[in-house]
Amino acid sequence: MTHPSTWRRPPQIIKDRRLAIALQVGFAVWFVAALATLDADWVRMTEGWSRAVRFAQGFLTPDFTSRWRDISRGLEESLTMTLTSTVVGVALSIPIGIGAARNIAPRTVHAFCRSIIAVSRAVQEIIIAIFFVAMFGFGPFAGFLTLTFATIGFIAKLLADDIEDLDEAQVEAVRATGAGWMQVVNYAVQPQVMPRLIGLSVYRLDINFRESSVIGIVGAGGIGATLNTAIDRYEYDSAGAILLIIIVIVMIAEYGSSYLRKFLQ
Repeated sequence: MTHPSTWRRPPQIIKDRRLAIALQVGFAVWFVAALATLDADWVRMTEGWSRAVRFAQGFLTPDFTSRWRDISRGLEESLTMTLTSTVVGVALSIPIGIGAARNIAPRTVHAFCRSIIAVSRAVQEIIIAIFFVAMFGFGPFAGFLTLTFATIGFIAKLLADDIEDLDEAQVEAVRATGAGWMQVVNYAVQPQVMPRLIGLSVYRLDINFRESSVIGIVGAGGIGATLNTAIDRYEYDSAGAILLIIIVIVMIAEYGSSYLRKFLQ
């Protein structure tokens, strides 16, 4: 294998130098103008440093005992929402992801499933949580529906992309035996995408737990509601304890998913 001995300029998207300079200057002007519209209150920012220091002190001296009943209840809700929404979301994502794969699904089914994925991915979780809270009231049920809906968009999208990128030779070999559509999916598609699907499911479990601490702020239950209450009451030591619990659980999930992916590969 030979390596180039001279440097070559990479291909340029905009070949006209004057147009490129004009675009760069225009972007710089737009960036400065955008910063000017932020309307930063420097006095309030200066006063906020004292609150930031108090919050940091509470994080360094966490209080796990004063509000442990509320913390444990919120943690239980978050873990319940995380597990159930991931299981249900992955179960619903599998048929949607298969239907969204262009190489194995009919055109109408592909368009319908891709539309479901697009809708799920277009709306951020906290907006969905507000919608479900308005429909079903405060509590973990709204959080469960929110995380399930978000899981479908995440898992089904990546699963469909993996199916479209799989080795077609294995698919054609199974089809050549006279296998039907379900047999092709079971014996040609599933062995190639299953390790990736399991890894994505564990990764989504991690994401759902972190999101459960965010959507709780709008009333969807979980540890996020407890964290929001602690911050509103200026109980920064309890808030620090909750953040430490969230960090530890996310780290455990991260290392666990990494080990599981290595084991499956």
